[in-house]
Amino acid sequence: MLYVLLDLLVLAFPLALSFDRRVAFYKSWPAVFSAIAGIVLVFGAWDVWKTAIGVWSFSPRYAGTWRFLGLPAGEWLFFICVPYACIFILACVRAYITDRVFFIPLWFWYILSAAFIIAGFIWMNKTYTGVVFISVAIAILVVRIVTPANFRSANFWLSLAITYVPFLIANGVLTGLPVVLYDDSRNLGIRVFSIPLEDFFFSLSMLLLSFALYDFFSRKGPGVPKKGDAEKEAS
Repeated sequence: MLYVLLDLLVLAFPLALSFDRRVAFYKSWPAVFSAIAGIVLVFGAWDVWKTAIGVWSFSPRYAGTWRFLGLPAGEWLFFICVPYACIFILACVRAYITDRVFFIPLWFWYILSAAFIIAGFIWMNKTYTGVVFISVAIAILVVRIVTPANFRSANFWLSLAITYVPFLIANGVLTGLPVVLYDDSRNLGIRVFSIPLEDFFFSLSMLLLSFALYDFFSRKGPGVPKKGDAEKEAS
């Protein structure tokens, strides 16, 4: 099954380097797998629903015929391997790159969330588009409430940016063969190469939540804002 193999290739490099002395990622495994459990619960349930109503389906040729709750093994592994690899990227960036802090007004994140919610309702007739925009809004609010310092961390945004390199490769394979088959009446029909535009926002919402849960469970991150920072941010 090509899909399973692709998942394992995504996992192989970060798993092999989890024992790097400086990053020592294996020490964070309790927090990592707690975060992954949350991702499997939330996005796995979403995926089961979207598959059931025909937003997308999976090629038996590349994903196999075995299904659990309508999803192939590769799709379930996706929600384990991809968050693991991306949280590993975050840990490496934090270990090897000096962070820079910048301040963005508090109200900006609420306005941005509201904009995504409005866009979601506008395109709710396109099931994938509408729901994924709302999921981004919720993910932004979760980060703002649970790990607000991340939004002021240059390393946080750098890590997110880096994740889109393997995303383009892996998702390019999934959509190019295709392993995943999309009903284009449920999305905007805009593709970046072979990747639906909505997949970029799906990845964003999943990784925002992954990073927030990881930092919540491990109590890591850029740190707590200093006294007076909240006033400076709100100004």
